[in-house]
Amino acid sequence: VIEEESTDGDYIRLGSTVTVLDKEFDEEETYKIVGSQEADPMNGVISEDSPIGKALMGRVEGDEIVVDAPSGPVEYKILKVEH
Repeated sequence: VIEEESTDGDYIRLGSTVTVLDKEFDEEETYKIVGSQEADPMNGVISEDSPIGKALMGRVEGDEIVVDAPSGPVEYKILKVEH
């Protein structure tokens, strides 16, 4: 029998839906993290291999991340993680 600690499962992983705050524009964005075959970026479904997907994986609510986007670094704060 494996018992999970209460903090287990709160981190971002495949299948997580994540709400982040774009700190530059003060806008909330929501993404679902999936495998590369299921990605649909125009509808907020992003691959774990995308720049933001890689930056989000393994993080938890309250973390702040910087994503290297083509237009330059973008700062986000993780507001909510759902599974």
